[in-house]
Amino acid sequence: MSKIVIVDDDDISRDMLSRYVSELLAYPIEQFSSAEEALEYIENNSPPIVITDIRMPGMNGIQLLRQIKSSEKTSQTQVILITGFANLETSIEAIRLGAYDYLIKPVEVNRLAEIINKILSGKNVEDKKQLKNTEKNLIYSYYEHPKIGKIGIFSNQFQNVVQTALKLHKNRSIPVLIEGESGTGKEIIASLIHYGESDFKKPFVTINCAAITPSLFESELFGYEEGAFTGSKSGGRLGKLDLAQDGTLLLDEISEIPLELQAKLLRVLEERAYYRVGGNKKINLDVRFIASTNRNLLKFVEENRFRNDLYYRINAAHIILPPLRKQKEAIAPLAQMFLTHFAIERSKKFRLIDKNAVKILEAHAWLGNVRELKNVIERIVVLYDDNELRPQHLSFLEEYASFENEGKFVLRPGSFILPDEDLDLEALNYEIVQKALEKFKGNKSQTARYLGLTPSSLRSRLKK
Repeated sequence: MSKIVIVDDDDISRDMLSRYVSELLAYPIEQFSSAEEALEYIENNSPPIVITDIRMPGMNGIQLLRQIKSSEKTSQTQVILITGFANLETSIEAIRLGAYDYLIKPVEVNRLAEIINKILSGKNVEDKKQLKNTEKNLIYSYYEHPKIGKIGIFSNQFQNVVQTALKLHKNRSIPVLIEGESGTGKEIIASLIHYGESDFKKPFVTINCAAITPSLFESELFGYEEGAFTGSKSGGRLGKLDLAQDGTLLLDEISEIPLELQAKLLRVLEERAYYRVGGNKKINLDVRFIASTNRNLLKFVEENRFRNDLYYRINAAHIILPPLRKQKEAIAPLAQMFLTHFAIERSKKFRLIDKNAVKILEAHAWLGNVRELKNVIERIVVLYDDNELRPQHLSFLEEYASFENEGKFVLRPGSFILPDEDLDLEALNYEIVQKALEKFKGNKSQTARYLGLTPSSLRSRLKK
């Protein structure tokens, strides 16, 4: 069998691909750290496939492709290009020069296997169709941001969110509301809106509205003048609005702002000016406002827990982040991205994810979304050291899906099934409320908050 040539100046990446192709796909390989060395071998042996990185010192992957396709002896060799930097123009140029496909690091190994098998079985694809597929598949990549770091973009939904965030960066006057479950990446998207595609130098300030007591919230946001209240610092103190001037203020978990302070925030948004606590001087404001929440803010409005006018003021642009369970195609590549990162960071051998382990990952509910997936992969890398992430490494995930304590189980969205017999919804609602009351030892305020109900709605249910 003819050998497959792998070219990459990154030793770890080249070793990972080489072992995957040679050990798991059982194809003989020849590997090189430079295009110059590889070209000499290719010209003498006419291999069926060359897998090459694009960015390399000296001759790069595009130049190597051009040399291979321009020689009559090697023109039938199929070239698969890989890169850590997604670029539509480069991919189009590559396909026009005769590349078979264009993959983004970390390479999705199942996709690579499909391509290799298709080439070796003689099932080539027409150039036009190939170009179209390549442009379509470019969304399955990660984006290396100079300030934020790696951002995995592995689904159409998240790609659309990223594109919207980058567009909003250009207009600082539009307030943005970002909604999504915990762990879906709200702060990353807020950072993208602020920084855009570059290392934007203006301040990016965050205030966690849920972590500040109502009595301190006003002074934390607006700052205060000397002597504004008992215990105030000498000389006063700058607030988050002062610190965010010319930049962006992220109001994280905005649903937790007390109602009495929401009117003051609305006034700031409308007048683009504010007063420090205890101050008489109006301060003009040049701040982009971004709000985020893991709650359904419109529901809060309907329940009179959030001001209607403030909701529509901060909702000039609205981004909803999809939960990971609704982006199943993103689970495996995200896991691979995290696995590669933590393996390199902790000097572990992990490079690949076993296909049966992928099935387990895709079947999990991921209620903590991307943050939970990242933590799971990091835990595995810390506890084990193997070439592959295998099903046995994920055994602890079964506790989320298995029955607990005398056949009882945790009721979670996306992780329960309905019984075959008729379901008594009222009885189920009753039991959920009763168990929530027990959980909080009869505290009705905490119970209502936990269940997403107003106190009056809870009282109505209890009375019923």
